[in-house]
Amino acid sequence: MDSMAPFSDPVLSQQSAEAVIQLAKQYIQMHGRKPVFMEVCGSHTMALAKTGVKTRLKEYVQLIAGPGCPVCVTDQRTIDSMISLSNGRGIILCTFGDMMRVPGSRHSLLEAKTKGKDIRVVYSPLDSIRIAEQNPDKEIIFLGIGFETTIPLLAAAIKEAEQRGLTNFSIWMTTKLVEPVLRVLLDAGEIHLDGFLLPGHVSVVLGKESYSFLTEEYRMPGVISGFEPVQLLSSIYKLLQLCIENKAKIINDYPYAVSESGNGAAKSLMKKYLKPGDEDWRGIGTIPNSGLVLKDNYQDFDAKKKFKITIASPRKTKCRCGEVIRGLTVPEECILFNKACTPANPIGPCMVSAEGTCAAHYHYMREE
Repeated sequence: MDSMAPFSDPVLSQQSAEAVIQLAKQYIQMHGRKPVFMEVCGSHTMALAKTGVKTRLKEYVQLIAGPGCPVCVTDQRTIDSMISLSNGRGIILCTFGDMMRVPGSRHSLLEAKTKGKDIRVVYSPLDSIRIAEQNPDKEIIFLGIGFETTIPLLAAAIKEAEQRGLTNFSIWMTTKLVEPVLRVLLDAGEIHLDGFLLPGHVSVVLGKESYSFLTEEYRMPGVISGFEPVQLLSSIYKLLQLCIENKAKIINDYPYAVSESGNGAAKSLMKKYLKPGDEDWRGIGTIPNSGLVLKDNYQDFDAKKKFKITIASPRKTKCRCGEVIRGLTVPEECILFNKACTPANPIGPCMVSAEGTCAAHYHYMREE
């Protein structure tokens, strides 16, 4: 029997949803409005839509998608830079599949590839190490996106390249960290939130204790959740309990994967090779120390220093992904949604990514 099967059992899911609804009614009676929770993680956004949890609860709990999709928060300038680099001779660009169709100012990486540029999809940064070994006469650049879930893999790739003595491999780092962006959202005060549904995958690395700033500085409750419907509903239920009891507390509702202090080996790897650096976020702008960049003694693997290029300001569009990422609007309020912007012809990254809010609404919540 699949060990995850009980967490997607339809009868248990229905019972869990009804329990959440009853508790939400109690909250609404107390406060005269629905509770508002943000799911930080893009995988949660897609799971909530795909399993029908979001639609089932919409009259009782407002669930807002947050900035936790790594593809969606990658700014246009990064795509433009990669396309510019791909024009160079003897360069092979490597990236994850989701990044290929993300629009830059004029083109996507997929369009650049169709024009003959050597751009390859890999499943891991370590795959690009193999490509570097097989092509010693070429420069291999890996587009390093991702949150704390993926960043240890980037550090591992640097370690591997260093051990193998590779001089033709580098990473274009554009990583993102959860804590800085949550601080920006809370400090901006643009949206009212009652709590966070915290990301299960990132928390495996970070650990529960990394969210103490939410309770100590913002009095904001949060629950770390898994991704199956019963897990999601359990976490929402516990978040509601905290709100009704007015408790600013972090609950680990994913204890079989997340520990108190996280993954020590992954943290050590990141600490050895990387340091905090400013990062550009799509629709948000530059957030100081919101990413990790290579330390100075590993700059030979830093593509931004190895290949100095100048990119013009990104072209403006009517895409509202930036507002969707910040929880200020929903995809249906964008005039491009399901018209000019569809999965077959995405205008913004939120329609491209498998964790994107617009893609989730298009596939699972769209009303014809």
